[in-house]
Amino acid sequence: MTQRERQLLRWIEENPLISQQELAEKAGITRSSVAVHISNLMKKGYIEGKGYIVHTAPYAVVIGGVNMDIGGRPARKLVPQDSNPGRVRMSLGGVGRNIAHNMSLLGVDVRMLTAFGDDLHAQKIAASCGELGIDISHALQVPGAATSTYLFIADERGDMVLAVSDMEIYSHITPAWLATRQPLLDNAQLIVFDTNIPEESIAWLAEHAKVPLFSDPVSTAKAEKLRPVLGRLHTLKPNRIEAELLSGVPITDGGSLERAAEALLATGLHRVFISLGGDGMFAADHLGGRVRVPCCPGEMVNTTGCGDAAMAAVAWAYLEGTDLEGTARAALAAGAIAMESGETINPAMSAEALKERMAQ
Repeated sequence: MTQRERQLLRWIEENPLISQQELAEKAGITRSSVAVHISNLMKKGYIEGKGYIVHTAPYAVVIGGVNMDIGGRPARKLVPQDSNPGRVRMSLGGVGRNIAHNMSLLGVDVRMLTAFGDDLHAQKIAASCGELGIDISHALQVPGAATSTYLFIADERGDMVLAVSDMEIYSHITPAWLATRQPLLDNAQLIVFDTNIPEESIAWLAEHAKVPLFSDPVSTAKAEKLRPVLGRLHTLKPNRIEAELLSGVPITDGGSLERAAEALLATGLHRVFISLGGDGMFAADHLGGRVRVPCCPGEMVNTTGCGDAAMAAVAWAYLEGTDLEGTARAALAAGAIAMESGETINPAMSAEALKERMAQ
């Protein structure tokens, strides 16, 4: 589904009796163009019959990590190789779960594919997903296995200093298992996946997915898994270092930043949103769009979940039919909201809060 088709479908869902002329006026295009888009939506099975009857309720699938996060933050400046007084907290996390959590807070119907153990951590995660409305009924539970655990240490400002992850359980997310979930994947509006899943499973998704694939590289080590499939992805959200790695272009200034984006798009990738930390975000697409957006103002409390919130907002913006610049602004607004909470996920995240922050 194209961005324009997604935009028109959203308006049709809001008002099934809306006329083609009204759609044309809202989109700023001709009525004949609307007719073509509606014809394509009918051929693809998204709408049918008079009155634009929507065929299925839209949902997104998130594939990736779900784990227990254990984090420590010192009360004062972190002293290496020593015991630092501070606070240790446990919370539910995992890149995929964090993205799904944020998407759910933004009002997206989310189905999640992941792997659990059969321990107490798995029970807590399952209960939380149920409360949040994240559908994990299609997920895999591995008897006798330990649920993934992520241990991290932050500095006195809340910036992550180092981490250790135990994510062996994700080796069970195999191509053969994903194939058993093909109908779920085929009927989604988009698929978001992180690189905690095996490389061969990422390759399977690239080969078999019939809907747009969005990916978060997670880290430089895991980003390598994406190199063979970049041309099959719709949207990539790397940070500066991950973009350098995947593009082969050192980013030192505005010119090299654009060249790195162009190298990534040359693979066949549709869109890239390069996070620049405190310098904002650079976004580019295969249609020639290029935009650099500054950071959204916010009070920094904890930056751990900013990237996951930004990825969720990129997916949300696509489902809303938002353009390239609007999507980048949504990502930065989500990051600003996320960093204002001591938790990895800010419970204040919502579509309304995001739109309000974007407008500032």
